[in-house]
Amino acid sequence: MKIIWIALVAGLTLLLIECALAQEKISPPQNATAAAMPDAPVPTPPASEKALSYYHSGNVLWLVENLWQIGVLMILLFSGFSARLRNWAGKIGKRWCFVVAVYFILFELLTTLLGLPLSYYSEFVREHAYGLSNQTFGKWFGDSLKSLLVQCLFGSLVVWLAYVPLRKSPRRWWLYVGLVTVPLLCLFMLIVPIWVQPLFNQFGPMKDKALEAKVLALAGRAGIAGTHVFEVNKSVDTKALNAYVTGFGGTKRIVIWDNTIAKLSEGELLFVLGHEMGHYVLGHIWKLILFNSTMILAALFFADRLAGLIIARYKTRLGFDQLSDIASLPLILLLCQLFGLCLITPVGNWMSRGIEHDADQFGLEITQANHDAATAFVKLQLENLSNPQPAPWFKIMRANHPVLGDRIDYANRYRPWATGEKLKYEEYFRREASK
Repeated sequence: MKIIWIALVAGLTLLLIECALAQEKISPPQNATAAAMPDAPVPTPPASEKALSYYHSGNVLWLVENLWQIGVLMILLFSGFSARLRNWAGKIGKRWCFVVAVYFILFELLTTLLGLPLSYYSEFVREHAYGLSNQTFGKWFGDSLKSLLVQCLFGSLVVWLAYVPLRKSPRRWWLYVGLVTVPLLCLFMLIVPIWVQPLFNQFGPMKDKALEAKVLALAGRAGIAGTHVFEVNKSVDTKALNAYVTGFGGTKRIVIWDNTIAKLSEGELLFVLGHEMGHYVLGHIWKLILFNSTMILAALFFADRLAGLIIARYKTRLGFDQLSDIASLPLILLLCQLFGLCLITPVGNWMSRGIEHDADQFGLEITQANHDAATAFVKLQLENLSNPQPAPWFKIMRANHPVLGDRIDYANRYRPWATGEKLKYEEYFRREASK
C-alpha cells in the first residue's frame, strides 16, 4: 500500500507546484513588424489568458483523472467487488475463455459508467467552454459508444492473451505477454487505419487536386511511394489542427484534417506534412513499437513482482489468492499505471520529444521553408490553445512534443542549406517523385 500512498502524495505535490506556477510570466512578443518580412524570424506570441486558463485547468484535470483511475481500481480491488464481478462472469460464461471475456466486458462497462461524468466534462463540456469543439452531444455520445465497443472487442482479446500464459506459466507470464505485444501492435497498425478510424469520421479523397499533387510530389521526394492522401472531416468534432502519416504496407496513408487544410497556407501545410513524412521515413513507428513493447514488458515484470506480496497480505479482502485469477485484472492495471506514472511517462515523453525534433528537422530540410514552418507552429499554438513555454514539470510528465516556443525558435534558426552545409537527412531525399 505504501507505493499507492506515495503516488497520491506525488500527485498532490504536482498540484501544489502547478498552483505556484500559475503566476509564471510569459515573455512579451518580439517586434511584430519583423514577422511580416518573409525571411525575418517569426516571434513566439505570448499565451493568451484563455490559453493559460486552458493550460492550468488541463494540468489539474490530468491530475484528477489519474487519481480517479487509481482510486477506482483500488476500490474495485479492496472492496472485493472484482471477485464478485468474476463470480457473475462465471455464471454467464461457464467456460474459462468466456469467463475472461465476460469479466472484461463487465469491467469495461462498469469503469466507463463510473468515469462517464468526468469524461463528459473533459471531452465535451470543457472543449466547448474553450471554443475548441464543434461536436454535438449526439456525435460525442455516439463516438463514445463506438469507442467502448472497440475497447471491449480488442480488450477481450488482449486480456485473454495475457491470462493464458498466466495460467500456463505463472513465473514467466510477463515475458511471454511482453513478447506478444510486438506482433499485436503491428496488427493494430494494420487494421486501425482501415477499420477503426473510419468508424468515427468520414475519410475521402482530397478535394483540392492541385494541392494533392504537391503533397504526393513531396511524398515522392521523401521516398514514400504508393501512398494515398485522405482528407477527413474532423471539423465536425474539433477546431484543433492535425495531420499524420500512418499504417504500413497496404494501409500506408497520409491523413489530413479538413480544418488543417482550411487554416494553414500551402507552404505551412507542406511543412507539416514534411514533418509527418519524416516520422515514416526515419522509422519512428518501429522505434515506438520497440520502446512501447519494452516498457510493457518492464511494467508487467514490476506488476508480477509486487502483486504476489499484495495478494499474500490482502487475499481475504481481495477475494482471490492467485494472480492467474481474472479478478486480479484491476491489480495488474493499478500496478502498471503506477509504474507508468513513475517511469514510462517521463521516459516515453523524453523519447517522443527527441523523435518529434528529428521530424521537425526532416521537415525543414525537405521543404527549406523556415518562415512557413514557424508560422505553422504559431497557428498550432493559437488554434490549439497551447502554452509556448510551460512549466518544467509539464515537459517531463505531459509534453510528448517539444514545446512550441522552442519549435518556433528552431524553425527560425535552422538553415544549413543557406551556408552550403551538408543536410542531416539529404540521403533520404529523391530529386523526382517515385513513379
